[in-house]
Amino acid sequence: MKKIAGRVFRLLVYFVLLLMGFEAVLYFWAPVYDFPEPQVFSGNKFFNPYEGLDSSCWRKSNFHFHVKEWWGLTSGRKNTAQELYKVYRQMLKYDLPQISNYQSISKEFKDSAFYIPAYEHGYGVRKKHQMLIGAKEVLWMDYSIVQNLNHKQHILDLLRPQNEVVAIAHPDWEGGYTLKDMKYLSNYDLVEVLDNNWRSIPQWDAALSSGHVVWILADDDAHNIEDPYQIQRCATYVHSTVIQRDSIIKSLKSGRSYGVEIYMGNKWTFKQKAGLAKRIPRLRYVKMAGDTLKVSVSGEVFKVMFIGQDGRIRKSVYGPSGLWYRFTSEDTYIRTQITFIAHHAHPTIGLGDIIYLNPVFRYSGELAVNDLKAEINWPRTWIFRFISFGALIAIFWAVWSLRRNKKSKPGKDAIEP
Repeated sequence: MKKIAGRVFRLLVYFVLLLMGFEAVLYFWAPVYDFPEPQVFSGNKFFNPYEGLDSSCWRKSNFHFHVKEWWGLTSGRKNTAQELYKVYRQMLKYDLPQISNYQSISKEFKDSAFYIPAYEHGYGVRKKHQMLIGAKEVLWMDYSIVQNLNHKQHILDLLRPQNEVVAIAHPDWEGGYTLKDMKYLSNYDLVEVLDNNWRSIPQWDAALSSGHVVWILADDDAHNIEDPYQIQRCATYVHSTVIQRDSIIKSLKSGRSYGVEIYMGNKWTFKQKAGLAKRIPRLRYVKMAGDTLKVSVSGEVFKVMFIGQDGRIRKSVYGPSGLWYRFTSEDTYIRTQITFIAHHAHPTIGLGDIIYLNPVFRYSGELAVNDLKAEINWPRTWIFRFISFGALIAIFWAVWSLRRNKKSKPGKDAIEP
């Protein structure tokens, strides 16, 4: 029995060592990047992602929800696709309720007009996750122990060709992405600024303040379809004349969307949430008149904030009369945040909802594009690989030599000639 236990223990040790060796190879093979220094938006033109949009074509969306997968090993094991459809689609009137399980692309509703393949990538120790929308296949590569800036950029680069939209998921959760990370990372489209669990507004402003053209994503990131507190808390409204995959993807990548943090009263039921779902305020328009930004929304406005470089509040006004802002020479971008009046006794439009608009920013070219791209520094990458693998080989050689010398050394009871 002891021999069997010993063999099992040795097998486990060898298996752990094999996993550690494989993980070490991944880290040693990781590329080293050159990251361009952050640049602020500049120019005498203003890019307004909402220019000329029809206000009747906003599609209420949630791209982050977990149902049972992996034999129920992951959180969300009690949820089914049918319950998702009943609650989000039928009860709460979502146009685009998507399933995004960990490391798995759901095929549920694949024949429906609203279906867009999506999943959540990442299985590391900390919450360094990405949301993939318009996903073609699952990427199994990840740095599961720790990640520095190079590792995070490498994962984004690997995800890019496999997915139409790449989003950094809940970047502030468990310190997954620092403000410094957001200043330098590139090759992604969206930041999940709002979800039921976390708010990552400083991370979004850090990216925008460094010249990265990235847009908002707002989701429930729900794991329990029976809990009203998790459902219809944050939503992305996407502009599209039709509910069709290509149109939705194009709007997400172009910033023709906005996020809403949806108010919820104490101990509200699904019935109450359903009754108020259609009363969530909507964006009517965002216009630029020269250097003046003008916004119009439905609902009773309580407070408006215009936020710019480094997340600084450039203007804060109470009431609907303040829905305008004049750019100064110091303003590189302006994003608008609107809080609505909460009517607790007699619920009407708003109920304390908050709308977060994508930024209007300066640019100077014909097209507003993001030229800040991290590039692999191949000389430094190969130097790092040679040194890392050389050190690994040296360690194995030292261990092997010690074991060989130990075996060849005579024991205490050995008879000397």
